[in-house]
Amino acid sequence: MSNSYNKWLKFEPILHILFWFFALFFQYLKFLGLDLEASPMHCFTEMGFNMIPAYLLYLWILPTKTSKPSLVIIPLMFILNAWIYTLIDSNFHFEISHPWHAFFITLIRHVSFSLFIFALFAIKHMYKKQKEIEDISSKEQQAQLRLLKSQINPHFLFNTLNTIYASALEKDEMTPELILKLSDNFRYILHEGQKNTVPIEKEVIHIKDYINLQEKRLSDKIIMNWHESIDNYQQQIPPLLIISFIENAFKYSSMLIGQGHEINCNLSLENNHLIFFCENHYNLNQDIDKNWKESGIGIQNTTKRLKLLFPDKHNLAINAQNETFTVNLSIEL
Repeated sequence: MSNSYNKWLKFEPILHILFWFFALFFQYLKFLGLDLEASPMHCFTEMGFNMIPAYLLYLWILPTKTSKPSLVIIPLMFILNAWIYTLIDSNFHFEISHPWHAFFITLIRHVSFSLFIFALFAIKHMYKKQKEIEDISSKEQQAQLRLLKSQINPHFLFNTLNTIYASALEKDEMTPELILKLSDNFRYILHEGQKNTVPIEKEVIHIKDYINLQEKRLSDKIIMNWHESIDNYQQQIPPLLIISFIENAFKYSSMLIGQGHEINCNLSLENNHLIFFCENHYNLNQDIDKNWKESGIGIQNTTKRLKLLFPDKHNLAINAQNETFTVNLSIEL
């Protein structure tokens, strides 16, 4: 609708010019039909008085939105304008048998022309209001997206710090390397994560860093099968869009007993069509730590972000069946 408003602003002056051109032309034909002298001075004088009330409405009275004074000013303006024109018009006609008749005809004509100009103003005002509503809606959406993203960021950092904390308790030699990986994650979230979009290449690197960090901590317990097929690594996507699903997979898989639990993730991009699939196993009877439960906000917020960013261009299916959790996401970028 904002584009419609901009197009209207460009097209409206043409409508004004065409309207008054045809008004002047038919005015000339009217004088010829009445066998009156159609002098240019007479034609332009009449057109000028037709325009005066119309553009006083368009440029002054309607934009000021002063309803009470307008109820008095508008009728007086039309009456005064019609009366003055009737007096001036008598100079072009030697005999006017019914001056009041001429006055009312002039008044009706002025009102008729003004109604057309009012219609143009109403259309422009409608487009303008719609644009303002869209602007407000867009700002509210951006604010909501920033809020959701700001909630995802601490959630992600909390889970990563949990990982390093567990490693430090075990006095694992990999702790310094994990901290280095965490600093890379910090850098991505603080810089790239605040942008509206990033190249998918950067997002994939961030995801792989996170996977690598979790694999180092969980060792043989988790086997991550990551596959990607991307035809354009410079394709722009919103940052931190799918990391929550991967975090969720590690969270539930890490609570399983034993080793060799697989997480299968596939990310593909072809002709601006992004498809993400993630599958992991979970124990339905496993007690979940309170902090892990609270961190579940990640998927909820990602779902809300998808609805805001791609309202009619995405499909998200999350299923938990037979102790297998699957995520299928498709987006038309």
